[in-house]
Amino acid sequence: MRHPGFRAQFATFAIAMMADNIEHVISYWVMFQKFHSPALAGFGIVSHWLPFLLFSVVAGALSDRFDPRRIIQCGMLLFILVSLGWGYFFITGTLQMWQAMVLLVVHGCAGVLWFTPIQVLLYDIVGPVDLMSAVRLNATARYLGVLVGPAVGGLILLALGPSYGIFLNTVFYLPLLLWLVNAPYGPRFRTGGPPPRRAVRGLADIVQTARDIRGHAVIVSMTLLTGAASLFVGNAYSSQMPGFAQDLGHGDPGLSYSMLLAADACGAFLAGVLLESSGLLPPRQRTAIVLAMLWCLALAGFSLSWNYPLALGLLFAAGFFELSFNAIAQSLVQINAPLESRGRVIGLFGMASYGLRAFSGVSVGLLGSLIGVHWSLAASALALLASAAALLALP
Repeated sequence: MRHPGFRAQFATFAIAMMADNIEHVISYWVMFQKFHSPALAGFGIVSHWLPFLLFSVVAGALSDRFDPRRIIQCGMLLFILVSLGWGYFFITGTLQMWQAMVLLVVHGCAGVLWFTPIQVLLYDIVGPVDLMSAVRLNATARYLGVLVGPAVGGLILLALGPSYGIFLNTVFYLPLLLWLVNAPYGPRFRTGGPPPRRAVRGLADIVQTARDIRGHAVIVSMTLLTGAASLFVGNAYSSQMPGFAQDLGHGDPGLSYSMLLAADACGAFLAGVLLESSGLLPPRQRTAIVLAMLWCLALAGFSLSWNYPLALGLLFAAGFFELSFNAIAQSLVQINAPLESRGRVIGLFGMASYGLRAFSGVSVGLLGSLIGVHWSLAASALALLASAAALLALP
């Protein structure tokens, strides 16, 4: 936080993340009230993560070739456009299901234009020495937005209603957009000769980038680790929380249910604060894998627990371990990525760590409809545990 540029980035990033979650609160509430469609809610999850699977490498390639600041600004403009679109349909009362689906897809694409380029820019802001700290703090800011966004969104919904509230939300995207106008970071400000400018080849860049990193064992293992975590578990258990809460005896709306929803994010936020202040857990490959295994054990314990305080504590621990191993994995990938293809490599990592979450609903949700969500989450966590153990055994 001693870097003035990073402080500005951190603050504007956290505000934009809060706005992202405020939009979820307001738009999801209106969609539920109007359509009462579980299918549309499921589409919202898929549309949020599928663009990361399809376009993360493309966004990284654009960041390699062009100024990542401008790509992030395009993402912020799309977020603003989506909020304005929601507001228009809310005020006019003309929202139809297909229009909601289009807005959800555009929102997902805006996220891709934000998350991958911001990681490329982060390296330019702090450099390799402080990158681990910057990645961890940015992850902490993301969880801070997850914690604060729903609370602020609920207050805005009560005070202004959904129509005017969603219009107000556009203001929260502006600080990051405006700071990037003249932020002195990016290709123009790098020392040394510029790397070769490779053409953006769309989906073909995914295959080429995978070939490029074959000789980088650390990048491959961290990408496989986060990809397996997203595929098997992701954040699918969050959408199943009402069922877990009911089985734990706290299914009605209230403080106990809200604490279950927030425990994971609170653990992650505390991890960011403690690890940053103490300097523990330096970025090492084996450390990330062991922390991922501890995350699996915490989630498996939560899924099989029928005691509310124990379940709450295990969720808190899961959030702590999740932020820790993801921050280390992200840092190792960025530190070891070649300069000429850093954006593409980070994009491939983002495709694995975010895009594959689109399928975690199958491993947890669909399987849960057959054997029960407690056993499906436990099975998914144990499958990930076996995958992480296999990575740990590799030389």
